[in-house]
Amino acid sequence: MFKIFKKKNTVKIITDESRIKEVVERGVEKIFPNDNFLTKKLKEGKRLKIYMGIDPTGPTLHMGHMVILRKLQQLQKMGHEIVLLIGDFTARIGDPDKKDVRKQLTHKEILDNARLYKSQSSVFLDFNGSNPADLVYNNDWLGKLNFADVLDLSSKMSVQQMLERDMFKRRIKEERPIYIHEFMYPLMQGYDSVAMEVDGEVGGNDQTFNMMAGRHLLKEYKNKEKFVIPMKLLVDSSGDKMGKTTGNMLSFIDSADEKFGKVMSWTDGMILSGFELLTAIDLGEVQNRLDSDENPKNIKRDLALDIVEFYHSKEDAESSMENWETQFSRKEVPDNLKEFEFEVGIKILEVLNGSSLISSNKEGRRKIDERAVQIDGEKIDDYYFELNSGEFILKLGKKMIKVLVK
Repeated sequence: MFKIFKKKNTVKIITDESRIKEVVERGVEKIFPNDNFLTKKLKEGKRLKIYMGIDPTGPTLHMGHMVILRKLQQLQKMGHEIVLLIGDFTARIGDPDKKDVRKQLTHKEILDNARLYKSQSSVFLDFNGSNPADLVYNNDWLGKLNFADVLDLSSKMSVQQMLERDMFKRRIKEERPIYIHEFMYPLMQGYDSVAMEVDGEVGGNDQTFNMMAGRHLLKEYKNKEKFVIPMKLLVDSSGDKMGKTTGNMLSFIDSADEKFGKVMSWTDGMILSGFELLTAIDLGEVQNRLDSDENPKNIKRDLALDIVEFYHSKEDAESSMENWETQFSRKEVPDNLKEFEFEVGIKILEVLNGSSLISSNKEGRRKIDERAVQIDGEKIDDYYFELNSGEFILKLGKKMIKVLVK
């Protein structure tokens, strides 16, 4: 019933206390079963098998993946075995959403989405060298389970356990349906831990329930304790996870200029978290700068420089900074721009209407189709584009305004 992965040849394991402290503390929301369990494991000097799972629901990795991959990078450099799991089976179900059932994808759509995942994650993980990371697909074992296997798997968790998940609670409260196959998702993702016999898993804190399902199942089937590291997620000033609709979430396929511009659009309250989750820069130094009289814009600029240099090059980072400053600080943005204030979640058409830049939604849609609408230099092509909290420069042709979203 299980597919077991053999351990690789012995690799030197680093047990330096400062490195272990960084793994256990930096960017980590919480550790299960506890911090001491993981610290002790890392100090023992044994090679641990740790994985991250990604469902290919889109064609590119993004900021949330960056945070987790950086943690895996730390562990790989310490000699541990790293597995990048592509959820080509679990993505057919889709991790249950808070509101509605997800659209089920075909296997071809899933594999098309995952086409670039290995090359993108190789920015962090070494798939060659003396301690190469593994790339695996969970269809290799989940696709082979028969109905008796699934029934056995289903017997390991109760309905009450499933209903502890926040999104299921919300669905019930809002009288939205929960489908049986959605209950299967945490079981299937949890079974990955059993099939691979891992020692630990790293993921976003929004995946804690699913990762803990794997911890539960591994103990049920193999009597093995698995540690779980839920990572913090970079959130906006309202506490919401940054997503595609906000327009300022970093993607692996963003150009250097796009990455730089997006970071510069983040609110000042996101600076410290950005450094913690997306860089290796000492946080004490960052905090000292934030506590001083230094302009936060300068600190945010250094954050943007570090991120762009990591994904591209030092030359690209400096060029992006010059391009951004030319566009927004020196030439194109007058000091006396008219300001308009809106609430978080405002859609682009509402902004255009509310600032009297258009006379109708029809005109607004036409301008968007013509790629004439820009937010901080980025052309908008989505009628339903939402603005996150922060300050933005909106351009429509030659017209320009400052938008404050609170």
